[in-house]
Amino acid sequence: QVQLVESGGGLVQNGGSLRLSCAASGIPFSIYSIAWYRQVPGKQRELVAALDRGGITNYADSVKGRFTISRDNNKNTMYLQMNSLKPEDTAVYYCAANRRLTASGPTYDYWGQGTQVTVSS
Repeated sequence: QVQLVESGGGLVQNGGSLRLSCAASGIPFSIYSIAWYRQVPGKQRELVAALDRGGITNYADSVKGRFTISRDNNKNTMYLQMNSLKPEDTAVYYCAANRRLTASGPTYDYWGQGTQVTVSS
């Protein structure tokens, strides 16, 4: 059974930091590309950060220099370190694994259940 389980979300003040974790099981985690997305009510889910199998990272412009995606293959876990948080970073954050291309664009096969991050002003 495939599971991606996020943790680490919560309430933080403007300018604070949080680290999200996502523990994977049931998949060959070490060979998969991984990513973090976020979504606010009424808006589409947006890519926050991605890390491909070759170690190349990609970040949304809004988080560059503040967020860092990483992984520990020995622990089958991915992370999102979020620094200098802003109220506009408030969203539900989702981890994802195994990027593939479809006719309508890239997608990921496996998703976590989401964790709420709230940044107070």
